[in-house]
Amino acid sequence: MKTLQLLLLLLAAGCMDAYKPVILVHGVISGPNELQKLSGFITKAHPGTEVIAISLYDYGESLTSMWQQVESFRKTIMGIMKDHPRGVHLLCFSQGGLICRGVLSTMPNHNVHTFIGLSSPLAGQYGETSYLKYAFPFCLKKDVFLLCYNQYGQQLSVCNYWNDPHHRYSYLWGNNFLPLLNGERRHSNMNAWRRSFIRIKKLVLIGGPDDGVITPWQSSHFGFYDRKENVIEMKNQKFYQDDTFGLRTLDERGDISVCIRSGVKHINWHSNFTVFMSCMEEWLT
Repeated sequence: MKTLQLLLLLLAAGCMDAYKPVILVHGVISGPNELQKLSGFITKAHPGTEVIAISLYDYGESLTSMWQQVESFRKTIMGIMKDHPRGVHLLCFSQGGLICRGVLSTMPNHNVHTFIGLSSPLAGQYGETSYLKYAFPFCLKKDVFLLCYNQYGQQLSVCNYWNDPHHRYSYLWGNNFLPLLNGERRHSNMNAWRRSFIRIKKLVLIGGPDDGVITPWQSSHFGFYDRKENVIEMKNQKFYQDDTFGLRTLDERGDISVCIRSGVKHINWHSNFTVFMSCMEEWLT
């Protein structure tokens, strides 16, 4: 009997050890505390999983420029990866999804298996939402480009992914983050960043029409506005067609999963168990 119990314990330990660690990255005006329910969902579904919610640039500090945040998060994530040579998963919420994109693109030897972008403005943001009013309380969306697309505005994270479809030239040349990450503005690191990004084994894109913050909501699936504010889906985006950062390569490999859920507000994605089970659970093994 004791031998059987010991065998069962060893088997259970082996199953637990099979789950890769999950690294959580929070969104803007937020921190790791808001991801506690999500962490609980993961350990409930996959007992023994190590979940690491990174505490960097929390709350007000999350408005720090994106490249500065990417650099700090990259150093922290590199340390975690060294302790887990079998690989890790990245689960990144809202603005955190863009931080994780920056990390994946600029870390040539990462061992990230699955990257989940949870309601993240991956193709940019252009909308009058509560987060915009926090950063620019007296500004309409049509005027934000005047504040964002210069050296001073680019010190603010929201400006680094503000994508004004009516001022394309200003976006391409006045924004020093998203156009580079997307390969919309050519640079010497494009090929290296692309090789790094496509090292992931799975890209999971989650969002929905009732989000209320990500605008357009299809940005969470790499869709975005044209000049007339019609939404152009991912496969019709130039950065997809030109495969500037590897998105088309991942898709053609069959390594992109798109999950759309209605009725979920932005602040509820990480606390909705149904969303977790239907969109995330299977990719976090």
